[in-house]
Order: sequence, then C-alpha cells, then structure tokens
Amino acid sequence: MENREIRPQGHLESEESLQREVHASYLFALKKETRWVRLLQAALLLGFLGLWELASRLKWIDVLLFSYPTKVFRLLWEKLVDGTLLPHVTVTIEETIIGFILGTLFGTALAVMIWWSPFLSRVLDPYIVVINSMPKVALGPVFIVGFGPGLLSIIATTLSITVIITTLVVYGSFKEVDPNYVKVVRLYGGNQRTVFLKAILPASFPAIVSTLKVNVGLAWIGVIVGEFLVSQKGLGYLIIYGFQVFNFTLVISTLFVIALVATVMYQLVAMLEKKLTKHR
Repeated sequence: MENREIRPQGHLESEESLQREVHASYLFALKKETRWVRLLQAALLLGFLGLWELASRLKWIDVLLFSYPTKVFRLLWEKLVDGTLLPHVTVTIEETIIGFILGTLFGTALAVMIWWSPFLSRVLDPYIVVINSMPKVALGPVFIVGFGPGLLSIIATTLSITVIITTLVVYGSFKEVDPNYVKVVRLYGGNQRTVFLKAILPASFPAIVSTLKVNVGLAWIGVIVGEFLVSQKGLGYLIIYGFQVFNFTLVISTLFVIALVATVMYQLVAMLEKKLTKHR
C-alpha cells in the first residue's frame, strides 16, 4: 500500500502565502537596488558636470580647450532651435542604421559560409585575421579612391569594422555548439542543411542576437571615422569642422549628441534582444 503524505488544506495555503511573501520581498529589494543604481548614476553625471563647470569658472582648466557645460548646452539649444543640428544628426543616424544592418547581415552570412565549408574556412582564415588586425582608419583613403568621397566610402568604412567582428563572433558561437546536438541530428539522417537549421542555429541564436548590441557601437565608430574623412554633413563632420575653426565647444557639444543618440540606439537594440530571446 502506497504511503502518501496528506497535508491539511490550511498548511498548503500557508506555504503558498509564504512563497508569495518571499517573492514580493525579493521584488521589493530588486526595485530598491535599481532605484539606488539609477540615483548613483545620476549623481555621478551631475557631479561630473558640476565639477567641470566649477573648474572652468575658477580657471582650473583652459576654457578655450574644454569649454564648460552651460556654454555647451546653450550652443546645443541654439543649433536645435535654428534647425542646423537635426540635419547632421539625421544623416549620421541613417548611415549608422545602414552600416549596422548590412554589417550584421553580411557578417552572419559570411560566418554561415565558413561554417558550411571547412575548406573555405581554411582558405579565408588568414585573410580574416589580417583584415581584423588592420587599423580601419588606414583603409579610409583606399575606400575614397575606390568608391569616391561620399556615402559609399562611409558605409564601406563601417562595414570594414562590423562585418569582420560579426563573422568572428557568430562563427565562434557556431563552433561552440555541443557536438552531441549535431550527432543526434545526423543519427536521424539529417544533412548539412538540417544540422544547421535544427542544431547550430537554435543553439547559437542568443549569441547572434547579442552581436546586435556590439554592432551598434561598432557602426557608430565606423560612421564617425568615415565622416571624418569624406563627409560634408553629419556629426563626424561637425567634429572635424570644430577642430578646424578652433571651436572646441562645438566639438564637445557634438560628442554629447553622439553619446546621447548612440545610447538611445543601444537601448532600443537591447529591448529588441530581450523580445527576441523571450519569444524564442
């Protein structure tokens, strides 16, 4: 005869109530910690800006080179009101999105090709290593000669950064898939395509999605470097122009805009990553 422990209904309800209380306490502690993190982040930013303003006003630093926050924000407001800032922001965002999407697609496709053909992997491996180790700024003049001083050169500079990194990260995730997954698929008669779709791709999906966040920053780097070299419009152009006319307030203002817009794009991609991994 099977012995089963019969618990009173009241005992079960008390256990459930205790679990709810523990869970509620955990959520409260987590929210409290998050509030403290946000508060300290804001305090650090305000403290930095306040110290910067104080150092500039008291002449601890060279105002001509480092400006001061109130002057920077005043310049940003003036350019926002007169409409001269948004065209540059729009151009840079468009170039970044194009470079981000193409870099992710081409890099992932190249990683799939290398995984699909071990022979191709052996052929391309030294070239990928060499291209990845080259300073991308040095490739700028080559792109200018090949594509002309325009959008294509900027996109090419961006792709030279994003494609190789994406390829290395995604291909590395392919190789780290548990070999037992592949063996099971092949045991049931799966070919190379089936192995990729049923074993490699699902197991590597989190790594592929996480590459999106990396590519956002890399795309911004590529676009700004490209605009340094050839652009007549964009945030990178504003930085170069500010250096040329010795207007470092413009340079710092543009850096603030880049930091703000890049952070927004990163957070959007992070939200996309959460949704993709959640509904996977």
